[in-house]
Amino acid sequence: MTYLPSPEALRPLGKSGIMVSPLAWGNWRLCGDDVPAVVKLLHAALDAGINLIDTADIYGPDNNEAFGASEALLGRALASEPGLREKLVIATKGGISMGVPYDSSAGYLTSAIDASLARLGTDTVELWQIHRPDILTHPSEIAKAIDEAHKAGKIRSFGVSNFTAAQIATLQQFMTLPIVSTQPELSALKLAPIENGELDQAIAMDMTVMAWSPLGGGRIAAPKDERALAVAAELDAVAEEFGVSRTAAAYSWIMAHPARAIPIVGSQKAERIAESADALKVRWTRARWYAVLVAAKGEPLP
Repeated sequence: MTYLPSPEALRPLGKSGIMVSPLAWGNWRLCGDDVPAVVKLLHAALDAGINLIDTADIYGPDNNEAFGASEALLGRALASEPGLREKLVIATKGGISMGVPYDSSAGYLTSAIDASLARLGTDTVELWQIHRPDILTHPSEIAKAIDEAHKAGKIRSFGVSNFTAAQIATLQQFMTLPIVSTQPELSALKLAPIENGELDQAIAMDMTVMAWSPLGGGRIAAPKDERALAVAAELDAVAEEFGVSRTAAAYSWIMAHPARAIPIVGSQKAERIAESADALKVRWTRARWYAVLVAAKGEPLP
């Protein structure tokens, strides 16, 4: 039986020279004030082979907390244990301003980067990303702010989140730094990046793909409609063969694409973070991978 290639245990973050894990741990739901609990979750990630931590300055209000609360909690956890920070690749995002909603002006980006560094308690982050595109800012202004932050040592690399392929291509024309990552919503129930050229562009530009909501917003774990049930059934067949959970199979389906997307694991439970590493145990044949795609599309391929 011929299998598709397995994901690498570590891979470059685009053209940055930074090595990252094939999965990331996301902090969208990280909240509260239990610092030891966060340290435990960071160790669970490291034990699972995950060194890439995904956060953002806007993570907080969705948990009924202040803007920046999740970053601040992560910062307190890192400060509580010497040596922990150096084991992690921190990726954060900015560019969303409450009530605006999007602002990528040079002044705002600069202030957002500085504020994130202060909350995280670090002098630099390995990856800083614009969270959502501000269509009112000229790309040359973004490029200037990012170049200055990079030269000042505040950010080691730069990426984007929720940008279209055209927006990425246009922005890169004005950048001196390479765009090393793109962060779309991608799952077996969200196929747009596969079909609209985003993943093809990522391969062409050597960008790392960080997939948010890789479980379809919970619809893969708890399917209710006919499409989700069909996808779950195909994933379950593979999961059973390799002795893993459906969620691990769902992560691995994303990872099997040649763009080598990195699923962002959103769970705040240590056992779920540990379980995500089972995705690396799964091997896909072309027939089984395409069977999931057909179930997701709800119609035969041409």
